[in-house]
Amino acid sequence: MSYTIHLIAAARPNFMKIAPLYHALAKAEWATPVIVHTGQHYDINMSDAFFKDLQLPDPHIHLGAGTGTHAQQTGNVMIAYEKTLDDTHPDMVVVVGDVNSTIACTLATVKNLYPDSVAQERGRTRPILGHLEAGLRSFDRSMPEEVNRLATDVLADVLWTPSPDGDEHLRNEGIPDHKIIRVGNIMIDSFEMMRSHIEASAAYEAFNLTKGGYAVATLHRPANVDDPKSLKTLCDSLINISKKLPIAFPIHPRTRKSLEASSLMTSIEQEENIKLLEPLNYIRFMSMVLNSAVVITDSGGIQEESTYLSIPCLTLRPNTERPITITQGTNELCTIETVAARVDAILNGEYKQGSIPDLWDGQTAGRTAESIKTLLDA
Repeated sequence: MSYTIHLIAAARPNFMKIAPLYHALAKAEWATPVIVHTGQHYDINMSDAFFKDLQLPDPHIHLGAGTGTHAQQTGNVMIAYEKTLDDTHPDMVVVVGDVNSTIACTLATVKNLYPDSVAQERGRTRPILGHLEAGLRSFDRSMPEEVNRLATDVLADVLWTPSPDGDEHLRNEGIPDHKIIRVGNIMIDSFEMMRSHIEASAAYEAFNLTKGGYAVATLHRPANVDDPKSLKTLCDSLINISKKLPIAFPIHPRTRKSLEASSLMTSIEQEENIKLLEPLNYIRFMSMVLNSAVVITDSGGIQEESTYLSIPCLTLRPNTERPITITQGTNELCTIETVAARVDAILNGEYKQGSIPDLWDGQTAGRTAESIKTLLDA
């Protein structure tokens, strides 16, 4: 018997999380993995190129949800995915991460009952719902992602966590132990799967940078880029840093829009040591990170990847949902006002060495696939 398993993908980090699991399931005789692209984020650099890099087929199902407010995105995905569930009756649905599509497909799945004939055949009333990368918490409910994580973890049938802190968070919220399965960090699987391509890329050479001689900056959080005053302070800090260390700065569309609206784009463009880049595909971006001296970010997954690669990471946020990257890894929190001083310290050799957390070994997809088979065979 072959089980149909929907893998939900929406934003770029989702693609990296489903890719290793898709490949693991595609090799299994008992599994038929189906990629469902919600369309929450869609452009050639931020979607199609990632599928190509990660050796994924074109999405089997495309919901075409599009952009919009949080409510619009969530509602559009729920409506579209409910119809998909009615038409396809998967055995299992796997949601990943914390974007709006994650909670939307979670809600649609747990409310969608099989027809009586399907329920009788399967021995259950609806698809099993699994959350990959469960248990992450920033404890900041002003972040939409935190709300999505909390709600998804309450509703999912199985919670696959990346690290011990995730287990602890879930237990503290009353989740029973039998639902919590630590499988490790799926993002590391993606890196290891593509390591040879990443190492061969040497993407930094195209921007006249030297190995170990530049910073990578990824910045898009509203608190940093939406307020003109904060954005000005951030730009001043980046310019200050670039006097001592060139910066490769792939600009997120949200950040570009804010820079242009605030008339700050010109001042950044004039800085020879700030390399403004279009969003990069996965291989080129990870090549840039792998060969950098430091990462400056307000994103999520790169905090984990830099810890795995033993690269200093400065996270421009008051909190992180990945605290193990701080307690055990190379990550530290700082502000837009203090980041330049922290880069100076790193250039002087003052930074955390860190270590790689347990089960961040490139084998997470296999452990997750084994868990899926156990659940479906039960």
